[in-house]
Amino acid sequence: MEISQTALPGVLILTPRRFGDARGFFSESWNRRVMEEAGIEIEFVQDNHSLSHEVGTVRGLHFQSPPHAQAKLVRCGRGALYDVAVDVRRGSPSYGQWVGVDLSHENGRQLLIPAGFLHGFVTREPDTEVIYKCSDFYAPDCDGAVRFDDPDLGIDWGIDPGAAMLSDKDRAAQSFAAFETPFTWEG
Repeated sequence: MEISQTALPGVLILTPRRFGDARGFFSESWNRRVMEEAGIEIEFVQDNHSLSHEVGTVRGLHFQSPPHAQAKLVRCGRGALYDVAVDVRRGSPSYGQWVGVDLSHENGRQLLIPAGFLHGFVTREPDTEVIYKCSDFYAPDCDGAVRFDDPDLGIDWGIDPGAAMLSDKDRAAQSFAAFETPFTWEG
């Protein structure tokens, strides 16, 4: 497993080795022992799988507040996406900063996003499947969202924001200025 830092401390790119032959490939996408040896100690309790039919589908920017905050490990099962994490830990030197990473079936990369970050993605290919692990169970009373196209964040999604395919939840998401973060940096 190749582990790379991003511009945001704690947000990591994990690239599993692929072992291929004429049939295809095999890859170990998560191994607790390998991660613990690298100093990553997260217990995942739930796996999610989404399918987005249209290019330009945006899901996010989502968070789940304490006591059910979630770390996530995101990968692409089919297609391609641009995955984004935004630091929203009060007191963090990188508060309000974001990082984006291209994830695809082809490149096999995964993005590890700790609790305390907003998360979202935009699809780059039709019928894109996203598979991700979560460190806590879904808790509707802790679920929230911030606008993906908020000008205070200035995220370059690579699409016309007006053409984004959004859920009702994401269309009604709050602005970043109105967001009162429930997260605190413990650095």
